[in-house]
Amino acid sequence: MSAPSTPCADRLLAWFKRYRRALPWRGPWGGKRDPYRVWLSEIMLQQTQAATVVPRYEAFLDRWPTVDALARAHEREVLDAWAGLGYYRRARNLHRAAQVIVTAWSGRFPGSVKELESLPGVGAYTAAAIAALAFGVRTVAVDGNVARVLARVFAIPTPAGRSSRRLQAIGADLAPEALPGEFAEALIELGALVCRPREPRCGICPWQSACEAFRTGRTADFPVSVSRKRPAVRYSVAFRLTNRRGEVLLRRQSDPGPFQGMLVLPATPWAATRPSPAAVQAAEPQAPAWHRVAGVVEHGLTHLTLRTEIRAGATTRDPAPGEIWHPGRDDDQRLPAYTRKLLAHGADPEPAAAVR
Repeated sequence: MSAPSTPCADRLLAWFKRYRRALPWRGPWGGKRDPYRVWLSEIMLQQTQAATVVPRYEAFLDRWPTVDALARAHEREVLDAWAGLGYYRRARNLHRAAQVIVTAWSGRFPGSVKELESLPGVGAYTAAAIAALAFGVRTVAVDGNVARVLARVFAIPTPAGRSSRRLQAIGADLAPEALPGEFAEALIELGALVCRPREPRCGICPWQSACEAFRTGRTADFPVSVSRKRPAVRYSVAFRLTNRRGEVLLRRQSDPGPFQGMLVLPATPWAATRPSPAAVQAAEPQAPAWHRVAGVVEHGLTHLTLRTEIRAGATTRDPAPGEIWHPGRDDDQRLPAYTRKLLAHGADPEPAAAVR
């Protein structure tokens, strides 16, 4: 094989114009984009696949079509609308950032990368994405897809996270003066559809002739991987309390934690070890008797693995402030995925022997 050529922006843009996916946050080719819509899509797409985001994005915009409307919403409403997407800190920061934009920026989105990074929940990647896509700034947003593309094209021998500044600079140098937003998005699309982590589709890649990893037959070696720490494990016991109608008691989580402000089953506080009998007794709602449901529900977050035992009981009492009776359906997308897992597991028709 001959030595690779310089990656060509025009070649990538021509490929992207022909093959780009029709996604609701993408505007007409070369046209202006609403920064609010770009920002919302970028926050939703963090750690979440596009296929999952599309219907939630459209529903969110129907409810809050402008940043002013979102700023006026109650945080609880935003969290409920976010339920099922996970990583709820994104929703809280989204709401806080909307309020900052309205109060500090008179409802106008800041347009530079540095100004955008001052908003709650907007890091270097998201700021670069908004700047490029909404304001035509000549920069690129280096996510996992873009890092993989550039690491392979230039055979960069350091892990993507440690070379992010270098990748950012390389991408910005490649970005054209015209259509910088389309170029930034094309890099992301190339990584998502062609330069995949496993079995990259090099035969249809518009940058094949420029790729050092392809030239040397080493696409599997890039980007260089780095060992990750195992996530910490936290334990709790949750209580599935039902009334005569078969409804389940849910409580809005008030304590700090991954589900603050969301509807969850009453439970013990998270702990590094299994809760003691005293901790369980102190947290359980009033009921004549509790039964342990066989098995443990495990739920993974970015830096935590949650393991929850469930105890089931019945009651005739009314819900207290902050509590509601819920039909108990585990397919209710308004609830966090964690709560839906607990509802499904808690419906086990064959509980073990009574706890006491």
